[in-house]
Amino acid sequence: MQTESSSLFHLLDTLSPPECRALRKWLASPYHNQRADLKALFEVYETARRKNKTLPDKAALYGQLFPGEPYDDHRIRMAMSLLTKQTEAFLLYEMAQNDALETEIKKLTLYRTRNLPDHFQRQMSKVRQQYQAQPHRHPQWHWQGFEMEQENYLQQATERRTASLNVQATADRLDLAYLALKLRQTCAALSHQAVFKSEYDFGLLPVALAAVAEKDWADMPAFVVYYYCYLTLSQSDDLGHFQRFKAALLTHAHDFPAAEMRDLYLLAINVCIQRYNHGDRTYLEAEMELYQRGLAEKILFMGGYITRFTYRNVVTLGLTLRQFDETEAFVETYKNHLDPRHREANYAFNLARLKYERGAYPEALTLLQQSYDKDLLLNLAAKALLLKIYYDTDEDAALDSLLDAMSNFVRRKKELSYHRDNYLNLCKFVKKIRTLRVGEKAAVAALQKEVEDTPALAYKDWLLDKLRDM
Repeated sequence: MQTESSSLFHLLDTLSPPECRALRKWLASPYHNQRADLKALFEVYETARRKNKTLPDKAALYGQLFPGEPYDDHRIRMAMSLLTKQTEAFLLYEMAQNDALETEIKKLTLYRTRNLPDHFQRQMSKVRQQYQAQPHRHPQWHWQGFEMEQENYLQQATERRTASLNVQATADRLDLAYLALKLRQTCAALSHQAVFKSEYDFGLLPVALAAVAEKDWADMPAFVVYYYCYLTLSQSDDLGHFQRFKAALLTHAHDFPAAEMRDLYLLAINVCIQRYNHGDRTYLEAEMELYQRGLAEKILFMGGYITRFTYRNVVTLGLTLRQFDETEAFVETYKNHLDPRHREANYAFNLARLKYERGAYPEALTLLQQSYDKDLLLNLAAKALLLKIYYDTDEDAALDSLLDAMSNFVRRKKELSYHRDNYLNLCKFVKKIRTLRVGEKAAVAALQKEVEDTPALAYKDWLLDKLRDM
């Protein structure tokens, strides 16, 4: 369980400078806060963060908040707890302000429950206009349409007890909202299931799919995109489903909020990666198109940066397609779009990969020494690159030591998921290749078939190249 101090300070660490300034105003308002100790506690935190200093411990904090008074642990913990609640309330308020349509819908509830029918009707007219003017047509848009219609129904039921109500419109909106949200959640579950090998009960999904399939909702982006996303994830070996999903993404890129479209792009890209990991190269060009479009339109950016995983995956794809010049341009161009915390390590590692592919082994080794990072997958990939260099340069003793160390490392890391089998199989097959002798054609052919038939295997193409050279 987190202590009050760690819970509070972790929450405050997420605030941007403008949010910190706004929270200071919030705490200064008597309507929100009348405790001087909360304002003082926040200022202690802000001063430490601004000056990049370590926060005082609880006893020192207490001395600053309540000078000259004997230490009371309950009192300081209470101050921390109350400041946490104030920060949460402030952030919830900020979230509400950032969703203008949801706020306008809440006003319908306000006017209805306070029995102000004229206000309600004017607000309903405004909400309908704002609803249709929304730039996005994602599942949440359909849910807000239901909320709007539900408020109208409740108001009509109060005003006109004997007249017909908008029951059908409300029911239709609810159906659309449920089906869109169900498809989205199912796609998220299928994606998670593919990585973590979990099994889920999808409940009413068959009913939802039948309802979607029997109607023509081609003009509703939420259904077009998520229906083909579902078909792609549930039948990932069907290229036709994937092509329709990709086409829907490219067509409707601006019909979804940025974060949601980014998640959809990553779902499509992960399908391509998983197919390649299973030996299918059909999806590589489509994957590159998604990355190029996603980077050019900043769909794959988050907080002003691309992730180190996107950076690494684009390099992997470029090297796989043998597009060395384009890959080098990408490595250099997008270096400064990486989070500064991971920038240098990932830049050095990915440049080392390019140097290796061009046969510049000494340069690759030098760059690998600069690529240390706490990222588990980066460290594992760096070990694999070192393995390839040792193999290609006949550093037999170093390679033997590395294979044993790498196998033990992977076995200990249960959280590697499907990456675990990929790298364990890599080590296994490198060891097997090294037992072969030039001219043992039958043994080479048998091992080549075994490599080809192994679905979970990192660097399969590299291994097959080594076998073909024997």
